[in-house]
Amino acid sequence: MFPRYLVDFDVQKLPRVRTDVIVIGAGIAGLFTAIKASETKSVVMITKKSLLDSNTRYSQGGIAAVISDEDSPEFHRQDTLVAGAGLCDEAAVSVLVHEGPDGVRDLIRMGTVFDEENGELALAKEGAHSHRRILHAHGDATGAEIVRSLSERTKQDPNIELWDDHYAIDLLTDNGECRGALVQKPDGTRVVVEADATILCSGGAGQLFRYTTNPDIATGDGIAIALRAGAEIRDVEFVQFHPTALCYPGAPRFLISEAVRGEGAILRNTKGERFMARYHEQLELAPRDVVARAILDEMEATKSTFVYMDITHESEEFVKRRFPTIYDFCLTYGLDLSTDWIPVAPAAHYMMGGVKTDLHGETAVKRLFACGEVSSTGVHGGNRLGSNSLSEAIVFGRRIIERIAALPPLDQRMQQLCATTHRQEPPRQSIAEKRLKLQKIMLREAGIRRDAKGLQRGLDELKRQVAFFDGALTKQEEYEFANLLTCALLTTRAALRREESRGSHYRIDYPKRDDDRWICHIVFRLTHEGQLEESIQAAGAEPRTDTPQV
Repeated sequence: MFPRYLVDFDVQKLPRVRTDVIVIGAGIAGLFTAIKASETKSVVMITKKSLLDSNTRYSQGGIAAVISDEDSPEFHRQDTLVAGAGLCDEAAVSVLVHEGPDGVRDLIRMGTVFDEENGELALAKEGAHSHRRILHAHGDATGAEIVRSLSERTKQDPNIELWDDHYAIDLLTDNGECRGALVQKPDGTRVVVEADATILCSGGAGQLFRYTTNPDIATGDGIAIALRAGAEIRDVEFVQFHPTALCYPGAPRFLISEAVRGEGAILRNTKGERFMARYHEQLELAPRDVVARAILDEMEATKSTFVYMDITHESEEFVKRRFPTIYDFCLTYGLDLSTDWIPVAPAAHYMMGGVKTDLHGETAVKRLFACGEVSSTGVHGGNRLGSNSLSEAIVFGRRIIERIAALPPLDQRMQQLCATTHRQEPPRQSIAEKRLKLQKIMLREAGIRRDAKGLQRGLDELKRQVAFFDGALTKQEEYEFANLLTCALLTTRAALRREESRGSHYRIDYPKRDDDRWICHIVFRLTHEGQLEESIQAAGAEPRTDTPQV
């Protein structure tokens, strides 16, 4: 069903570039690991747009780390485990909470400027966090500040070669070992990049859904190319929908940070009623999946497409100082955050699952690593605790570089690697049309609330698209659609298989959490014949495996 490679090629007939490390992606994970790797290695950094295009840039709330004397790694650990709904890897969480502060100090040394109060780092509190531990920059522009500081360092680093507007089509492997990547240049020609280590930092797959806070580039490329290369993909049924994205005519689904609720904003339905008391004792600071479903319930009850976020009880001066980015963005659409109730609705935001790694970011494919949202380290479990994602990227980025430092160089160049399936027909239907159809299927059948009937219907519709893999693909938009289709099939299959509700995965036909059967992970890999193999992996148990007829 799934091809090993998306395009035909022969490495003997293509130009080759040799480097120590390839980094694919330009968010916090890609920038940070590239800088750390460049201290001792040569790095080629491949981005399909530019250094400033990533999910990190849009991150508002901040980065979670234990800085305050009133906080502790154990508090942070417990908050993360609770949010993760029983599926976190406790060892990975311990790594995160204990090594996060050193990672933050690395960011500061690299030029990131976090907000301060009275000469100390300013710490905010977000939903499901028991203490103030969220560092932020320029109020609500943390991601943009991190990207600014790291990209400036990257551009000045003589050991980092930047390849903007290049697309990594596939990873090249030999005997279960990653040897590099097949890359398409802006002019459509291709080049083979060989390296001792390859790090996937390509972000998530928010573009699976019609409404998302993610940029257009979030097409699940890393998950799909890792699957084709032989890596394991874990927990992709867990997709976090952020409860509060701007929902206003003509505006994109701009993220209204959880930090706004952390500073006291309340949610109201279109009747003006504050409603979260009906759903959770933590009110607006309940876990994101709870808030998202509560908003959906209220929208249906009031026959509306949104609810309101209200922080009008705070002064204009406070709102402008604490949330300048959100304030200015809303103002461009005639909405004043300090005086108006802001219309919001849930939107796809973050994938908890991804490419399965060990505690040093290495995948089942030797010399292939994954970092950031593309990875599944085990930190997030069934539901990510807010602001842990940026922490995860720097903590495991540091560990990846430690592992790479111990790798011996590849002993020889690739000689006869090729793919010759003789693809002939280019795609006939508009890619934009196919992509929109996929996004609507996923929103309708695999969104915030799911059931077996809808998931099966969605899976059947997606399967009718698999002939696309057999076409002669030549353009970036075609590769992106192939990768989105791959991720959609994985996500829908996993969501259909998990017959319970846990974390961000909610089944209306199985509304209860079932710890007897489902404290386990759904993991996918491809067989040598291209069939999708699914296993259920639980702690202390041998994986159960089957190969569905897909």
